[in-house]
Amino acid sequence: MNPPLKPPSAGAVRPGHELDPVPLGAYLRRALPDLEQPFELSQFEGGQSNPTYFVAGSNGRAYVLRKKPKGVLLPSAHLVEREHRVMAALHSTDVPVPTMRLLCEDSSVIGTPFYVMDYVEGRILRDPSLPGMSVADRAAIYDSMNDVAARIHKVDVARVGLVDYGKPANYLARQVARWTEQYVAARSRSIDAMDWLSSWLIEHVPPEEAPTLTHGDLRLDNLVFDKTEPRVVAVLDWELSTLGNPIADIAYNCLAYYLPRTAALRGLVGADLASLSIPTEQAYVAAYAARTGRGTIPSWSFYLAFGLFRVASIVEGVRARAAKGTGSSSSGRELGKMTELLAETGRTIARRER
Repeated sequence: MNPPLKPPSAGAVRPGHELDPVPLGAYLRRALPDLEQPFELSQFEGGQSNPTYFVAGSNGRAYVLRKKPKGVLLPSAHLVEREHRVMAALHSTDVPVPTMRLLCEDSSVIGTPFYVMDYVEGRILRDPSLPGMSVADRAAIYDSMNDVAARIHKVDVARVGLVDYGKPANYLARQVARWTEQYVAARSRSIDAMDWLSSWLIEHVPPEEAPTLTHGDLRLDNLVFDKTEPRVVAVLDWELSTLGNPIADIAYNCLAYYLPRTAALRGLVGADLASLSIPTEQAYVAAYAARTGRGTIPSWSFYLAFGLFRVASIVEGVRARAAKGTGSSSSGRELGKMTELLAETGRTIARRER
């Protein structure tokens, strides 16, 4: 068997993210005997939160290793243990996920806990305007993403052993408080729109939806699409998953409609959706509602504003880690400049609720 081809998004391991091959090799020799050594290690450019590596064995086997970052971590963040648990549980459902191979909670191996999963060959589509795609494929790609969102929210959590995976009571209020705490812990300067949003959100929490499994970071570039067909073959990055409000999840999935078309944010603002055959936000939400048996979705502006506030809090954490040199992506500094823009966009959306 020939050595696996390195994915285009995997390159040299970045300074500060090196893994000691001796203890890692010894551990993988015991845990993954079908991974012929020596193996080659490269690092994926994506993964702003948890460093992610491509592990290529000399016998053609390929895996993905995902670990916590180094340094002092924000509360309840970077929980690779939860990612492993939920993807292992979903393997028996119609939600496409990679096969999980191991979870190592022994930090003495590479310095932090990590897990290993199968590498799923396919395409990561990072630009929501889908340049270079056919009109038919663009429509099908968005439809497949919409279908996967509905599948996630229809998972029978009791059947797959995830009934205790979260605490859905008062989900939205607790989430606003959590992301406010994360932002305060990471910030190095005052941002008026973030303070305004934090207060507004807690004062306008709508009645809760029936809880479901939620992904927490459901966006185009956390999906793997088939190499040639416009369909999702794997959902990645479950770090923020929990039992919670599915409308918050689908609203987050729609944030690209409100983000500018920049290298850091890659949104759809200003794009000619009709000529691209990309559904409008209204059509996309209607398709999701039909798939999940819902009617209208009230308080939509709240969910969008909350989604932007949460992203802004995450981005501020990325900026803080980049400033300390512990960020897991070389684009962290550029992305970290977007906190103010995200917060202002959220405030604009919130004000239209009045």
